[in-house]
Amino acid sequence: MNNFKKIGLSALAGSLVAFSAQAGELSVSGGASLTMSDSDTNGTAIRGNQFSMGDSITFSGSGEMDNGMTISVSYELDGDGADGTNKLDDHSMTLDTNGMGTITFAGHGGSSAMSALDDTTPNAYEESWDAVSGADTGTRVNGSSGNNMFTYKSPVVSGAQVTMAYLNSSAVTATTTDVSYSDFAISYSPEMVDGLTVGYGQGDTEETAGTEMEDTAMYVKYTYGSVTVGYQENERSAAATANQVDFEALGISYAVSDNLTIAYSSSESKKGSVAAVQEASGISASFTSGGMTIAGVMNTVDNVAHDATNDTEGYELNISFAF
Repeated sequence: MNNFKKIGLSALAGSLVAFSAQAGELSVSGGASLTMSDSDTNGTAIRGNQFSMGDSITFSGSGEMDNGMTISVSYELDGDGADGTNKLDDHSMTLDTNGMGTITFAGHGGSSAMSALDDTTPNAYEESWDAVSGADTGTRVNGSSGNNMFTYKSPVVSGAQVTMAYLNSSAVTATTTDVSYSDFAISYSPEMVDGLTVGYGQGDTEETAGTEMEDTAMYVKYTYGSVTVGYQENERSAAATANQVDFEALGISYAVSDNLTIAYSSSESKKGSVAAVQEASGISASFTSGGMTIAGVMNTVDNVAHDATNDTEGYELNISFAF
């Protein structure tokens, strides 16, 4: 080994020591839930087994480095395996830069900035288009999610915060080449108007080489006392008409008490030149006591997935426990 390589390896080893974590801690959190759901399509109820169980345990560890930065890691273990066995699910590592924001690398379960802006309107459990099979397929502008995604979140400065995400080449198949996605979002809660939050997001994706689509989202929410109202408009622009989506949502929630919240929400989705407009509306409620939450939603969706022959009602009731 020549001297140049020796010097390089020595410098690398020194830098790793300089940024080593000195103090660390490990914690475990988890939860379990029982859900009952069903939908009724044009008067034909889909019964089957209406019950399902959710369970998850998350292991989290963190440590502070010599330079004041903090590194943390999270691993989720749940029972979503094909045979019902436990498996390693979402996992990520996050670097807190101690004043300059956080950088997260999600090995699995990454969520982009625009993913959080698919529907920000207030609800007590789920959105108006949820709890109905197919109502969320190709009807929303919801960013991207995938493995090996980078996300940066800035500190809050004068009420403003920026989030950026990047996903490189998530899949290569016979029909999909060099998939990539990048986006950013900014939220602003002006100090002079208590309870007001406005936001904007934009993302670019290339699901097929040479074919780009642009997503945009704008929303506003305002809380006054126990009432929160919100309005949102999302749009996907693409050369192919079939990929174009216009989404609009409105919601209002009321905190009856510290434990009970009720809400009403509605949304409308238009896709390209398809005549059928998906229209959804519903009510939701949630009650929390200690580590237990009981929540439910009843939604009605007309023209599900822009199908003029599919009008569906759906409901979902969930009881969950956190520990």
